[in-house]
Amino acid sequence: DPSIAAACRTRGEALHYHLMTQVRQQFNSQELSIVLSHYDLGAVQDVREFARGSHAAAKVVVTTDRGRYLLKRRPKGRDDPFRVAFAHSLQNFLASKNFPLPHLIGTRGDNNSMLKIGESLYEAFEFIEGVACDGGLVATYEAGRTLGLYHQIVKTVLAEDKPPQGHYHESQIVIDAFPQMAQVLARTPTVVGHEAELKQVLIDLRAAYKDAAEKVNDLGIRSWETQIVHSDWHPGNMIFDRGHVVAVIDFDAARIRQRVLDISNGCLQFSMIAGGRDLTTWEAKADVLRAKRFLRGYDEQNVVTHAELNSVPLLMLEALIAQAVSPIVRTGTFAGLDGFGFLKVMLKKVIWLQENRELLKLDDEES
Repeated sequence: DPSIAAACRTRGEALHYHLMTQVRQQFNSQELSIVLSHYDLGAVQDVREFARGSHAAAKVVVTTDRGRYLLKRRPKGRDDPFRVAFAHSLQNFLASKNFPLPHLIGTRGDNNSMLKIGESLYEAFEFIEGVACDGGLVATYEAGRTLGLYHQIVKTVLAEDKPPQGHYHESQIVIDAFPQMAQVLARTPTVVGHEAELKQVLIDLRAAYKDAAEKVNDLGIRSWETQIVHSDWHPGNMIFDRGHVVAVIDFDAARIRQRVLDISNGCLQFSMIAGGRDLTTWEAKADVLRAKRFLRGYDEQNVVTHAELNSVPLLMLEALIAQAVSPIVRTGTFAGLDGFGFLKVMLKKVIWLQENRELLKLDDEES
């Protein structure tokens, strides 16, 4: 996955840090030889495992006399040819418009961006050199500006292939997950003796999520224009050089939705203050300066409406809650952190967002 080239988290923030304990998938030598024979990459000089990112996807960096490439076997569950075709067509269109991203490498002969061998699906990308996001204001501004550029470029693109469905706004999946989280967390040691507290935390989070969704609907989001969005705009999905975005990666979640859902999630990911493995060190607030810098970057590239700006803090709240649902239901943890403890910290952040919505709006001189 090209996103691994960034290996990026913002100054230790754990929102997108995933504790990996499962066995990492690897290529075997025969498989690698067969796959490489389908590409014209030049004379191979070196092949090294790329041991970053999802353990479910086998990845190697191939160095040849022509350059460096990332070869990947897609994990099961993310190898639906129709979904992959949608992501690939989007990436190829963006490449044709000189948008910064790793270019897909076509197969020898038929120039196919997907290589199907047996039950496995493979991809090859150019390898982009760069560094992780440093969490600074320049990088934050550039991330917002690049999202604005992305939305401008894809605004009129029609999805010929089937994109993923669903999103974090007003999601019935999120609502239905609260009783599931209660059942899963009831079995964890930290909840024993604190069952009433867990129940109240879940009640408060569910109410906050539904209230924010209703307020966003009242602002008119259902009537706003839809288009292709990225759906996973966070620091780890960008490669930087001296604060500037040199590549955006991981378009697997791209779908058709209102652009403000991307803007709000990006604002959350680039501004929410997190901590390390000790949840007691986490602060409730967001970094207001970074939030405004992200929004300013977007707005200077692609003007945001007042209604969209008013919805951003509410959608940030929805995205914050929605991101915790799947891992906690599945494992009782979030990024390896105790699920109950994480939900308590998240509730504090939700309350901060509710009480400080005005702080996250651009001032007149910033809009």
